[in-house]
Amino acid sequence: MARKPDSIYRAFDRKASAIVEFTLRQYRTKKSTWVVLGVGFIALALIFLIYIDVMSSEFESIDNDGDSTDYDNDGYPRGQEIRLGTDPWDSESHPGLFDTPIEPEPASMYINEDDFDWDITSKLGTQTTGIDDDGDCLNSNKTSSQKDTNNNGIPCDIIVEYFKSSDGNVYTFVSADSGVDEDPDEDAYSREAIHLAFVLSIGKLGFVLLLGIFLPLFMATGLIRDEMTSGTMHFMLAKPIARSEVFLYRTLGYLGIVWPYVIVLGILGALISGFVGSGDAFFRFADLGVWLAIIFATMMATLVYGMLFNALGVLWKYGIILAIPFAAWELGMALLSMGAPDAFLLRFSVIGWALMIVDSAAMLVWPNIDLFILMGNWGGGGDGGWSFDSSLEGSAPLDFFSSKPGLGLSPFLGAIIATLVLMFQAVLFWFIGGALFKGKEIQ
Repeated sequence: MARKPDSIYRAFDRKASAIVEFTLRQYRTKKSTWVVLGVGFIALALIFLIYIDVMSSEFESIDNDGDSTDYDNDGYPRGQEIRLGTDPWDSESHPGLFDTPIEPEPASMYINEDDFDWDITSKLGTQTTGIDDDGDCLNSNKTSSQKDTNNNGIPCDIIVEYFKSSDGNVYTFVSADSGVDEDPDEDAYSREAIHLAFVLSIGKLGFVLLLGIFLPLFMATGLIRDEMTSGTMHFMLAKPIARSEVFLYRTLGYLGIVWPYVIVLGILGALISGFVGSGDAFFRFADLGVWLAIIFATMMATLVYGMLFNALGVLWKYGIILAIPFAAWELGMALLSMGAPDAFLLRFSVIGWALMIVDSAAMLVWPNIDLFILMGNWGGGGDGGWSFDSSLEGSAPLDFFSSKPGLGLSPFLGAIIATLVLMFQAVLFWFIGGALFKGKEIQ
């Protein structure tokens, strides 16, 4: 077989593969590598066990509107009396006194009896929706004005308005006719809301933040520094090779361990949440798009942080001390991104751009997530009085972990811009690390 002629590309190939292979071999034989990877796996496994336990438990059904209660102790639930036109506060007024007496209905009939039936989108403007499932508005003995308490001319409906204020923020307003969607199914809503909140929280905090910073903090900071102090760097530089290339190839070797690890954990997470998550389907295939974004965002984070922490290790032999304050800054930016995704400070972080990829995917895969959060926060409106909390379980954490992509861009464009910025940051830290390495004396 004819021998391929030497070229600059083949020389580049040999140098790159030799250093990458050497780095991979180093990582595979270090106990610290498996300790770090094991700790990350155990931390995520514990979180997934909590998720499985929560999803397998029952959520308490609450009488949001109070119509299962017999306030006047006449044996008839309030909902039945309202529907039939008797006074729920007067024990001498009940359906048992009709010419043809009517038997009391069980109180359980008036818990979760009127589920959400919102057929609208999250677009700006006023929309009307809602279906009176239990008939306590449409089929009751109320007057026409009592059936149209939101005064829009449509009996037994719900007004949902999305409007943009002068500050540019979008706000919502919900006004329901009395008795429409006032007692939704907590178990169905909360199970779905907690599932979505879990995927976003474990993706943002567990993968992009925890793994994205934890892995490079302990595995990339010494990529160059350890070889400089041990003397093995002399062997890498024995042949003509630019130090910036060594910096890059060492980082690629680190990614050869970290990226497969992230991909495997991401696939396991997608399988667990897909099979255990809420819904009637055997597997939640739609969520795979969000999990792919989580895996990709984590890979980009480990790349950028790997370049940065490697450079800090070159700058000072105790580079990990320099990296810890930066990790704390990124934690603060992660929390800020969930409350204020448009904050200008986020543009000076790595995590802000990485989380934008996850937020963009969530908006593409779950386009009505804002509407779903609004339904849970409204929770039926608490028509039963001040003692009935209108917010449904799961809506608050989902509201916290769900954010719109910053910059006011569409989800798809936001993901593209975030990816390009992260790639630019990685290249920038590579040049900085390479420049620092060139000026360092090897012991």
